[in-house]
Amino acid sequence: MEAQENQVALPLRSHTILGVCEAIGEDFGFNPILLRVPFAAIVLVSPMLAIGAYLALGVVVLASRLLFPKQKAINADASASEPASANEEHEFAQAA
Repeated sequence: MEAQENQVALPLRSHTILGVCEAIGEDFGFNPILLRVPFAAIVLVSPMLAIGAYLALGVVVLASRLLFPKQKAINADASASEPASANEEHEFAQAA
């Protein structure tokens, strides 16, 4: 649980610009460098195309994160709240 509390949002990490490549890599389970290298090559050919594609992917990532939040975070919150209530019931039973 400590690992989740110390995680910084993708756009605020020091090694990313907006975190688009890293977010796509996390979602699909591959190394984000596999996206960063082609974007670097596209910047050399057409900077405006690369910036437009990057921002468009950023909008898609933002929409997907807002519409479909991670299930792990939801399940972790639910499982974290259950032991606390079980402990409270156990303490009330001992007090009685």
